[in-house]
Amino acid sequence: MELKVNLDAPHSMGTTIIGVTYNGGVVLGADSRTSTGVYVANRASDKITQLTDNVYVCRSGSAADSQIVSDYVRYFLHQHTIQLGQPATVKVAANLIRLLSYNNKDMLQTGMIVGGWDKYEGGKIYGVPLGGTIVEQPFSIGGSGSSYLYGFFDEAWKEGMTKEEAEELVVKAVSLAIARDGASGGVVRTVIINSEGVTRNFYPGDQLPLWHEELESHNSLLDILNASSPEPMNIQ
Repeated sequence: MELKVNLDAPHSMGTTIIGVTYNGGVVLGADSRTSTGVYVANRASDKITQLTDNVYVCRSGSAADSQIVSDYVRYFLHQHTIQLGQPATVKVAANLIRLLSYNNKDMLQTGMIVGGWDKYEGGKIYGVPLGGTIVEQPFSIGGSGSSYLYGFFDEAWKEGMTKEEAEELVVKAVSLAIARDGASGGVVRTVIINSEGVTRNFYPGDQLPLWHEELESHNSLLDILNASSPEPMNIQ
């Protein structure tokens, strides 16, 4: 039976996105798989998009929809910063995404997590799911992989975590979702935002923790081809 793959289907980020607050800032995390049906269109996409110097957004759902919303909000926030002469707050950025998502809810298929730090309220996380609701939360998870993480976060998240604990939690959670969710995969990217600025980190697949029944990574075909050739047999 021949498997028919529609390469013209809309690109969808069957995704795992996470935002976590900690004592001093926020950590955002995401996997990197973008799919078109059952076909992986991009295995190393970046789903954490910068809106301002101090605010980022994690994107899930339709790749096109989430990208155009991010582009509009980035433009509006740039104008807002020029008019006020100071950076926009996390709440302003999240409400702009909420406004666009709600006013176009019949056409958009995207859920987002907005995270950042500002001098008024510190580190904040806002979830803006499908339909345009806005919810401020100490942590937020989204995408297809989030189904596997609700119980995990109820147990693992705690108030007043350090930066290192928060990032370790995010990487662990995304790797768990990658192991269980076929639409999540690739690498893990994190963004740490606090009063000192923004730090981006990258965790390739072979550095992620293994879960039940997962196989350890082996040398790829490229590693084998690049290895030194064996000596020819001596025939006498």
